[in-house]
Amino acid sequence: MENGKWNMENEKIAALLFSVFTFQFSIIIMKYLGNFVALLILAVNALFTGLLLFTAYSPHIQPVTHPVQSCLGLTFPVFLMINIGFFIFWLVIQRYKTALLPLIGLLLCYSQTRTYLPINFHTNKLPETSFKLLSYNIMGFDGAIKQNGKNPILTYLKESNADILCLQEYSTTESSRHLSQKDVEQELKAYPYHRINTVGREKGHTNKIACYSKYPILSARVLDYSSEYNGSVLYEVKIGEDTVTLINNHLESNKLTKADKAVYENMLKSPEKEKVKSGMRLLIRKLAEASAIRAPQADTIAHEITASPHPCIIVCGDFNDTPISYTHRTIAQNLDDAFTKSGRGLGISYNQNRFYFRIDNILTSKNLKAYNCTVDRSIKDSDHYPIWCYITKKN
Repeated sequence: MENGKWNMENEKIAALLFSVFTFQFSIIIMKYLGNFVALLILAVNALFTGLLLFTAYSPHIQPVTHPVQSCLGLTFPVFLMINIGFFIFWLVIQRYKTALLPLIGLLLCYSQTRTYLPINFHTNKLPETSFKLLSYNIMGFDGAIKQNGKNPILTYLKESNADILCLQEYSTTESSRHLSQKDVEQELKAYPYHRINTVGREKGHTNKIACYSKYPILSARVLDYSSEYNGSVLYEVKIGEDTVTLINNHLESNKLTKADKAVYENMLKSPEKEKVKSGMRLLIRKLAEASAIRAPQADTIAHEITASPHPCIIVCGDFNDTPISYTHRTIAQNLDDAFTKSGRGLGISYNQNRFYFRIDNILTSKNLKAYNCTVDRSIKDSDHYPIWCYITKKN
């Protein structure tokens, strides 16, 4: 009987010891497994931090020689959000040292992040000497249509209270049912000075760039660079005691047809593997080709900025490229981005086909200061939103 009790006690002790051993062993296994998973996540984090840095500094890649790689700046916001996610994840699980990896990546991309997503406060106290400049790709006044005898884009321009209007894709039609040049001049009679220039070298194209100004336009010159349809015009504008170099741009378009844009939209709606693969291949090829053409155009504009005899310089227009691009970096290298300095948010200026990017810009020389730069989403009659700001000379 006693032997039976003894055996039962031994079995209980053995079972207890086995349970304790199993529990301890499980803890050790979970600990090592947890460390392995953490290391695996850290490796993935390191990969995405590297990709973030690569996309952030991709504007230094020459598009002529490496057209595809130069387009990687388009993916910058994606990798930015992924790295912010990793940073929050490491903080939540209290691995603070590991959180330094995405944090360092984010800090190394601070200037690019601020360029892409600035946060500034607008002011109601504008200097008396400031003037308002508005840049707008008007898409031919939306086909130069009239609604009840009026054109919405022309009405917007008239009521904008801008002092200088820089317009891309300018077009009028000599027809009583459409918007004529006489109609435009009648509505914009507050602007006594204007220049309209045809750009692009392909025969039959009538793409024009226009500038309407309340200040005297002393000269206008189409810049000499290769493009079938696009172009830039350099003006000398007399504002007070200063002669300002103003460059109005419509840089190389990405040549995406309606069919191409439909492929992109369809890819987003139903992202099937083969559909995404073929769609991305098409888009990357088209974007890379346009990027390679835009690069020499940006180089030409940068040269004109450097060679300007006037210290006050303004560059604006439709760049057809994002803030994280060779085009933007090259043109803006000695200038301030008005939206980065005084705007807020993403400033998405293209509003069609789910291509949500800021491709319209206003840049100023360092001796000028921009206020309240705004991408105006109140009008949707063109495929672009207008961008405007107030500018004054620094003391």
